[in-house]
Amino acid sequence: MTDADTAWIATTLTASRPRAVAALLRYFRELDTAEEAFQEASLRALRHWPESGPPRDPLAWLIFVGRNAALDEVRRRGQHEPLPEDDALVSDLDDTEAALVEQLDQAHYRDDVLRLLFVCCHPELPLTQQIALALRIVSGLSVREIARAFLVGESAMEQRITRAKKRVATAGIPFDTPGRRERDERLAAVCTTVYLLFNEGYSASGGEEHVRAALCEEAIRLARLLLELFPGEPELMGLLALLLLQHARADARLGTGGMVVLLEDQDRARWNRALIDEGLALVEGALRQRKPGPYQLQAAIAATHAQAARAEDTDWAEIDRLYAALETLQPSPVVTLNRAVAVHKLHGPQTALALTEPLAGALDGYFHFHGLQGALLMQLERADEARAAFARALGMARTAAEAAHIRAMLDRLGTTN
Repeated sequence: MTDADTAWIATTLTASRPRAVAALLRYFRELDTAEEAFQEASLRALRHWPESGPPRDPLAWLIFVGRNAALDEVRRRGQHEPLPEDDALVSDLDDTEAALVEQLDQAHYRDDVLRLLFVCCHPELPLTQQIALALRIVSGLSVREIARAFLVGESAMEQRITRAKKRVATAGIPFDTPGRRERDERLAAVCTTVYLLFNEGYSASGGEEHVRAALCEEAIRLARLLLELFPGEPELMGLLALLLLQHARADARLGTGGMVVLLEDQDRARWNRALIDEGLALVEGALRQRKPGPYQLQAAIAATHAQAARAEDTDWAEIDRLYAALETLQPSPVVTLNRAVAVHKLHGPQTALALTEPLAGALDGYFHFHGLQGALLMQLERADEARAAFARALGMARTAAEAAHIRAMLDRLGTTN
């Protein structure tokens, strides 16, 4: 099996997971069973696809094989006759997979993901458990990835997810599609889940890939479905706009050898104008309703970047104003850290550094805090402090691309002395 084959299978499994798990949950109505069924199907795919080639419909294959594997396990526990051996299950799906999956999924399994999101975001669970469970079950993010998204330790996040699963199992939470009122109640948590899913794709918290496009695209798909459910909702318009505007830069974000290309250095001709135009229209439509929210403000910031033909044309005063509004609406050390970039552009590194220094306690374990500190200190020619900040950032780098970027900054620092 070539490296390209391995990469294709990994990407396919990642992209298929939300819809496959959602379909399996609808069939078995138990979170652990659905998740384990998909994991077993993925293992069988890794064994069989390199030899026999990919199926015509990989998603259908995974649902069908996962369902049969779970039924086999259920029957084994009940001391019934087991299903045939693995090879019999997967030897000839070409002519049967489409019909079988259609029988399994009359409600069109692509929309089951939204149902699963709303199930995970049930008000019986605390909000943080809702979001963590959705990211684990729906998106397949690891405990480590979710912990990084919440800026907490892995053991604490593991306990949070375990408690959430146990509560779902014991509380008798229904797995049916929630009604309009229930959807309204759970919408904020679902939006946060979609947002964090996109963030993990946009800047991965681990692994070899810095950008996981499949996660970004799945988050965008879910945001579109949400907007279909709640048409004209300004925060949903803002969420979708934000994701589109950020994803529009995907082709320009990595350079030769997978090196990170900072926003100001990106080739803007490589930005996706169709996504930008759609995002700008959504931002304009949302803001016209005069009901500002965090996603709308973040989308407006992304829109300001997108409208600058050159980096030097960026309206940093507008970006600073928008971040100040976001700080008021949703105070967060990460928001303040991001605002510091605009402050730096407007007032210089010393003012920006003064804004970031009080954040040291809250963001001591955050890669981007130390990276920005290092860059500001380097501009102020405080080489030893900059080197120490970059060293901290290097120790927290989550991907090879992040590590390579920090090493390049350390190299530049060395040549300035």
